[in-house]
Amino acid sequence: MSDRINAIIVDDEQFARENLKMLIEEFCPEVNVMDMATSGAEARKLVDELNPNLVFLDIMMPGEDGFSFLQQVEDRKFAVVFTTAHNEFALKAIKESAIDYLEKPINIEDLQLAVQKALQHKKARAGRGLSEDRITQILENMAMANSSEKTSIPTRDGMAIVKNSEIIHLEASESYTTIFLTENRKYLSSKTIKVYEDKLSDQMFFRTHKSHIINIAHHLKEFKRSEGNVAIMSNEVEIPISRRKLPSFLDRLAAM
Repeated sequence: MSDRINAIIVDDEQFARENLKMLIEEFCPEVNVMDMATSGAEARKLVDELNPNLVFLDIMMPGEDGFSFLQQVEDRKFAVVFTTAHNEFALKAIKESAIDYLEKPINIEDLQLAVQKALQHKKARAGRGLSEDRITQILENMAMANSSEKTSIPTRDGMAIVKNSEIIHLEASESYTTIFLTENRKYLSSKTIKVYEDKLSDQMFFRTHKSHIINIAHHLKEFKRSEGNVAIMSNEVEIPISRRKLPSFLDRLAAM
């Protein structure tokens, strides 16, 4: 079996198509880009005519997104690598049996890894699914890909994407962390509170205690010394402030 992959690129943005084609030609000699499509309808014609091994598929396209395109393809024989600027789509990509997904702007090493997985898929003819190890790896990567605006939280059913401004406080329980949000929502995460402390912005959050982090910028309602140094949050929960953390906490209050 040949070690080359015949691929098509599907993306409604010309720059994105040309940029990905250029990266593939320069850094992935195993891949032959047969053609490119600007929509799901064009892509279906190319799939019928060219029978590619691999489709690099944009998720967000006007009219018909990448997921809708796949649902219209019967007896799919090609592998899929999704391209997206939004990592919250990655879990759905897994459910659609993608080999991998690439976040825009596309990283060369991630692209090369995706191509290698496509080669393995072609050689092994391993079907359409991802291994449990790969699913776990993608979820772990998403969970660590926190930004200053949003946080990914691994859940029992997959992944929750929440705005950091909606997080009121976090509470540790052994190796787990409970994240309390507005509108009485909460999630139990298998990540330790230290992981969240490292990822969340210290301009917005403050660790008051070994077991607690609060959103000091958005949800601190009151500070009471008479209650043994506690922060009262917008959900009326009282969070203890350790003696060691108290000076830094008071400095933060003075700077607000």
